[in-house]
Amino acid sequence: MPYITLAKHKLHYELHQGAAAEDTTPLVLLMSLGGSCRGWMPLQVPVFSQTRPVVIFDNRGAGDSEDPGGNFSITDLADDTIGLLDALEIEQADLLGAFMGGMTAQEIALRHPDRVRRMVLSGTYARPDAKRRMLLEDWADLAKAGVPLEKMSRKRLLWTLQDETLEQRDLIDGMLDFFAREGVPVSADTFVRQCRACIEHDTLDRLPEIEHPTLIVCGRHDQLTPTKFHHTLAELIPNARLVTIRFGAHLVMVESAERFNQSVLQFLDEKQQRV
Repeated sequence: MPYITLAKHKLHYELHQGAAAEDTTPLVLLMSLGGSCRGWMPLQVPVFSQTRPVVIFDNRGAGDSEDPGGNFSITDLADDTIGLLDALEIEQADLLGAFMGGMTAQEIALRHPDRVRRMVLSGTYARPDAKRRMLLEDWADLAKAGVPLEKMSRKRLLWTLQDETLEQRDLIDGMLDFFAREGVPVSADTFVRQCRACIEHDTLDRLPEIEHPTLIVCGRHDQLTPTKFHHTLAELIPNARLVTIRFGAHLVMVESAERFNQSVLQFLDEKQQRV
């Protein structure tokens, strides 16, 4: 199991690439709140890695990565990612981030602009509104109160899947059974700190400084990060465009995987040379 060592902790990562992927800009997939990098494996990695190197990794304290302890910010997660790129000798990469991963991608683009070629943001925001802050605080309070994260999975599915998906009882029961059997890849304490980092994230006033070509992907029925957040990103990032996928909510990369993957690849393949 490959690791890279940062100043205070180790990060678990995986590199996937097909035979045709060697000379293409690597794509780094940035994981969301409460997940591990294995979440990208079923639907995104097999497709993307056919034509480019794909790097996935567990955030600090998640999955198989070590936890250095203490509170952390989205900026810290961005710096962790740059440390990974340094260790892998990747000078420049494309980024795809969902929710917390999308926040991390924004900070990387702002703090380390030369390390980014293109960026895809899905189901994320530049600054949370009052409702998102209250929701994340509620999730964090439940975790601190000792409610098992496996039990909270049902509550989170209500915010991340569209109604039509929730009607598929076999699918939902299977997902909940998986969480109950396998557990979640973060501890309650790490989940609380991730929620706090997402609450404190704020790049709104700095978005015009992002010069990279950026694709904003929005699931039309996203309740966790509604379309207003995606429109704000698309309006304030100078070289951004918005794609809204009709069938999909916050987990649009799962509910409409084929359309999502196609949109991402079309965008990344528009210009292969480094900028």
